[in-house]
Parts: sequence; C-alpha cells; structure tokens
Amino acid sequence: MVMAKADYEKLLKRIQDKISEKKTGTGERFEIPSPDVMWEGQRTILRNFMDFPKVLRRDADKILQYLSKEFATPAERSGDKAIFVGRREPHDFTRLLEIYVKDYLECPTCKSPDTKIEKENRISFLVCEACGAKSSLKGKYA
Repeated sequence: MVMAKADYEKLLKRIQDKISEKKTGTGERFEIPSPDVMWEGQRTILRNFMDFPKVLRRDADKILQYLSKEFATPAERSGDKAIFVGRREPHDFTRLLEIYVKDYLECPTCKSPDTKIEKENRISFLVCEACGAKSSLKGKYA
C-alpha cells in the first residue's frame, strides 16, 4: 500500500495533537491537590483533607498529627474534613504539605514519590518502590 504524502501529513498532525493534549499538566506525574479552605470564626476547615492521604498514600491520622504539630494548634477530623483552631491560609497548607512530601514521601536517592513505610524494631524506614533504596526516617509522622 502506497501512502500519499497528504495522508502522511494528516496522520502526523493527528499524532502531534494527541501528544500535545496529554502535556497540558505541569509535566509532573505526582501533584499535591490544592487545599480547599473555609473559615468559620476562628476555625479553619480544610474541606478536602481526605484527598491528601489518598494522593500521598499515607495514614490520614499521621498527616493530621503532622499538620497540627506544625501549626502548633489542635486539629480534629470530621468526615472528609479537618478542622484547625485559628485562621490558616491555603498557602500555609500547601507549604507544609510540600515539606511533608520532601521529608516523609520522596525517596532521597531518586526523588520518586513511590515509597512505602516499613517498621523494624521501632525504627521507621522509607523504602523506595522505584529504585529499592532504604533510608531511616526522622520523626514520627510517616
């Protein structure tokens, strides 16, 4: 079968369109959701709190405990929401979650977010599912 140059050009254009459709994101496979924050008096409600444990593949209670400690304020979970005492801005949550990812999720060797936590003799280790590296974790929020 002989393909005409016009047909070839059409197919090439279709492929380029498909590729450019897929590249509309930031280019990273792993993205932290944007915090959905609402205020009620002197309380901050993180309405999409349960999205974070799903994306980060970590225990929701540990993430809440981490945020509570970093904000130095009591926090509680109510369904899919988290309620913090005091007013917090969305960028505060974003900044703390980026630090959490760097300390408790990202592999220090290959920077992959595909990690899991293993405990051995009361010591927590971060084990990378991509490169197999194993490193100890400081802190108790893993």
